[in-house]
Amino acid sequence: MKFGKEFASQMVPEWQEAYMDYDYLKTLLKEVQRFKHRTKPPATPGGLKRKLTLYRAFSGLTQRHNPTSPSSPDIESQPILVNSVNRNGCQTCETTFLMSSDEGGEYELVYFRRLDDEFNKVDKFYRAKVQEVMKEADLLNKQMDALIAFRIKVENPPGINFDRSVEMTRLASDIAASAAALSAATPSGARSASERAPHLEAIEESTHGQGDDDDDDDEGKERNTPIQEAKPRKPKIKGIKPASLEVLDRVKINNTLETPRSTIKGVLKVPNHTELSFSRENLRKVEEQLKRAFIEFYQKLRLLKSYSFLNTLAFSKIMKKYDKITSRKASKSYMKMVDNSYLGSSDEVTKLMERVETTFIKHFSNANRAKGMNILRPKAKRERHRITFSTGFFAGCTASLLLALILIIRARKIMDHRGRTKYMETMFPLYSFFGFIVLHMVMYAINIFFWRKYRVNYAFIFGFKPGTELGYREVLLLSFGLGALALASVLSNLDMEMDPKTKDYEAFTELLPLNLVLFIFIILFLPFNILYRSSRFFLLTCLFHCICAPLYKVTLPDFFLADQLTSQVCEKLLLLFVNPSILSFPNNLKFISLYLFLQVQAIRSLEFYVCYYGWGNFKHRENTCKDSDVYNTFYFIVAVLPYLCRLLQCLRRLFEEKDPMQGLNGLKYFLTIVAVCLRTAFSINKVIGWRIIAWIFSAIAAIFCTYWDLVYDWGLLNRHSKNRWLRDKLLVPHKKIYFGAMGLNVVLRFAWLQTVLNFNLPLHPQTLTTIVACLEVIRRGLWNFFRLENEHLNNCGKYRAFKSVPLPFNYDEDDDKDD
Repeated sequence: MKFGKEFASQMVPEWQEAYMDYDYLKTLLKEVQRFKHRTKPPATPGGLKRKLTLYRAFSGLTQRHNPTSPSSPDIESQPILVNSVNRNGCQTCETTFLMSSDEGGEYELVYFRRLDDEFNKVDKFYRAKVQEVMKEADLLNKQMDALIAFRIKVENPPGINFDRSVEMTRLASDIAASAAALSAATPSGARSASERAPHLEAIEESTHGQGDDDDDDDEGKERNTPIQEAKPRKPKIKGIKPASLEVLDRVKINNTLETPRSTIKGVLKVPNHTELSFSRENLRKVEEQLKRAFIEFYQKLRLLKSYSFLNTLAFSKIMKKYDKITSRKASKSYMKMVDNSYLGSSDEVTKLMERVETTFIKHFSNANRAKGMNILRPKAKRERHRITFSTGFFAGCTASLLLALILIIRARKIMDHRGRTKYMETMFPLYSFFGFIVLHMVMYAINIFFWRKYRVNYAFIFGFKPGTELGYREVLLLSFGLGALALASVLSNLDMEMDPKTKDYEAFTELLPLNLVLFIFIILFLPFNILYRSSRFFLLTCLFHCICAPLYKVTLPDFFLADQLTSQVCEKLLLLFVNPSILSFPNNLKFISLYLFLQVQAIRSLEFYVCYYGWGNFKHRENTCKDSDVYNTFYFIVAVLPYLCRLLQCLRRLFEEKDPMQGLNGLKYFLTIVAVCLRTAFSINKVIGWRIIAWIFSAIAAIFCTYWDLVYDWGLLNRHSKNRWLRDKLLVPHKKIYFGAMGLNVVLRFAWLQTVLNFNLPLHPQTLTTIVACLEVIRRGLWNFFRLENEHLNNCGKYRAFKSVPLPFNYDEDDDKDD
């Protein structure tokens, strides 16, 4: 792989703009090369060159460099002069090109100006990030001091007599190591260890590493690690000072767990931290929180170290390419400046990584280095062959069963039987539920494939635990597995006529859909660590947060899932009011059933399962669901619930973030709810005024949804953008993809109009409405890709590559600073 591609593949996606623009600098060098080729004199024939070298004086096999030789380089022969200039308190690099008078020198002058700009950008970004992690290290220092004191209090409660001097001696090593863990002695501009904490004077560090050779070998083989990291050094303790318990007088425990109770306390302005309770349960929670904080902090340090290495290597590569094209020797002078710069010479990050490793191994992995490093440096997720094989196997089964289903229907002429009406009204909605789920999962797998292709960091955006996110192969495996089970059930239950002897359908086959639903729920709630438990529980947690929308802090996964639940309502609200003839009394109930089938189809199918198997006669495929006022009422409630959840989420974000855009977003969902309620009122009371008002609100809601998709969720339709009517930054290289997606989004949103325009299609109404619902699922899958792309670009614009981890302790002086 060429360096340019390797460089791009190892970039932190959210920091792409902060890396050296290697491709552009290479483009400038190509312009220099093209000029050289245009003005290059004719090459000397190879024979003459060979002949001259045959008679040149022999220089010997052990020739040494003579500094007094006239061929040695001096300052006059150097093509560039690199200076460090202090501008506005910041060191910047300025390169003077000394050969600008040469033919084509203006091309090289442009190259060096851009090279300086890129280096200054990289160096400035690296300085800023190092300062951030040093501040965070100071904060973690204070947290570790409190943790050690907290451990002493928990392990030795006041009511138990013990020899304090012996106990202090036992914990002295832990205390001193934790205090020194994150205090890095920096060579350039950082405070010394004595300035950070006076008690660090008693600690001397040696270069003696921990762990055996096998552990070091394993770490060296880690994938995607551009440089070999230094071994941690084991501290030697002199003049041990025990931890001061007085620190506990100035700290409180933060109540960082987001619960409905904490939300209510926040509304009532009750402090979100509590007095210290020295129990082992609290100690376990504190250790778990600090453990997560250290893991996240270590990942930041690793990425910063990789950032420094990759950019330094990129400058070396581009200067070697310059020397090769121009036949000059400028790389040595320029790389000397790079190596002496903050980017090349600063070792704060390396030393800080050593201390984090030492602290984590000592305090969070019971001094087991192998275990601690496996947690700090999780290995890259490997693609397993059995996943690929199983996915292909179930995909083949699904395709074969689908083909068999089509052939059986045509061979037996099943759709010509008299019982097909009952089948389409009862069994078809039951099985279509699985079709919607499988289609959703397939679209999600496609999204994951393209997110990875265009380097959208979906795992970070959704907040998945590192290493637990599902790839597209895993999602396809689950979807095709479910599809194969559902199709096998359909093939087992293709009876259109009752048994002439028993006058009913076979109970076993009629219960297949219900058993399959129960199987899905059992798998979903299975507590064992099989079948991607982390992802299943993540889904259930987000679903619970959607149900309890205003009582939990709204995160992107929560409202992203809520948007999936609302995907089949917004654009279909016009259906009831566009064609007045449908609203005639004889067809009203029939139309309501058709309309409701189009909305929130998967959720509605679950309601139909309850009604059909709970109050219906499934042996005769009979039910009174559509004739029940209670059932129809709950249909409307289910239609409103997803929008109500999104409305409450928007109000929660408006209250917390004070962002007026969240108010507008909530207005969109409020208009939809009003439209549904007005539609319900009109269906009960046939007043022409209700129909007109409901039609107006429905039209506004439908247009509002479409406009919001394109402008705010996708960030498109920006006429002032450099990509007209799109965004300034695009991940997909072909602009026509975006215009096609916008047009397709509008078309699919209004696909339901075919039911209003009365197209005479040779399809059963249930089949037609299911197709329309599937088109909505496809539209939602298309929306998902561009919505997350826009979110990823927003994170890149703010260089947000890490999630914030709440810390367990709150210091009183921190409160004073906040005040």
